[in-house]
Amino acid sequence: MKRINIGGVPEHFNLAWYLTLKNGEYKAEGINLRWKDFFGGTGAMNRALREGEIDMAVILTEGIIKDIIDGNPSKIVQTFVQSPLIWGIHVAHDSKYQSLDDLKGTKAAISRYGSGSHLMAYINAQEHNWNLETDLDFEVIKNLEGAVEGLTNGDADYFMWEKFTTKPIVDDGVFRRLGNCPTPWPCFVIAVRESFLESNRDDVETILRIINGTTEEFKTIPSIDKTIANRYDQKLEDVQEWLSLTEWSQEVIDEQTIATVQDTLLKLDIIPRTVDYTELVKPL
Repeated sequence: MKRINIGGVPEHFNLAWYLTLKNGEYKAEGINLRWKDFFGGTGAMNRALREGEIDMAVILTEGIIKDIIDGNPSKIVQTFVQSPLIWGIHVAHDSKYQSLDDLKGTKAAISRYGSGSHLMAYINAQEHNWNLETDLDFEVIKNLEGAVEGLTNGDADYFMWEKFTTKPIVDDGVFRRLGNCPTPWPCFVIAVRESFLESNRDDVETILRIINGTTEEFKTIPSIDKTIANRYDQKLEDVQEWLSLTEWSQEVIDEQTIATVQDTLLKLDIIPRTVDYTELVKPL
């Protein structure tokens, strides 16, 4: 049985992978798919793809595009979540900052450079007409646990992370959310190392067929809202709101979306140039 390693964030977006693994659907096709949680998010997954630690990743669209342009030998094979990611902008509960304008020139906590929390800080700054050179500063905190410690200790001033994932921390009075910043594009894609894809295309196609069959019907799974609430320590009403806002995809990401992401990253000086669609995406 062929072993294939895949990584993703341990969040509710990826529950479909857990369900298909639990049901033994990949093993039934002769594939030993092994899932690894990446608490450090997209930056950590990019490094794992580069180093061959994982073969596939469910990863933030803007993060993998930047890293492929920077030399990551991987390709996007499909959109996974079509809807935007809603990034909450958080401060410590007792922070002196009361509005997004107050955060201008302060220090953002980021999981690592090149991560979603890093890139979205630039997008948020642009939306508020901040100076991208003088109004942004960063503190690397590795993961959500590090952000709690960093904001509480005053090592950083604000932190951007998916709002429903951080909602329990807000409810517990550890963070305050000052606002939201949705991504201007589909939030998650599936990426595969090129060398792995070349020699294992059939297996990748089988994996996509299985996961797509589950995401197509995900919202109709009986009591799926309760399952998510229990597994991810969420309030039921928050899960129901999240489900109403989230749409999965079974399609290849289109050229216009790729162009939009690249144009945005180029304007923010996050990437040095734009590249052809075929350098980033490999339709199967």
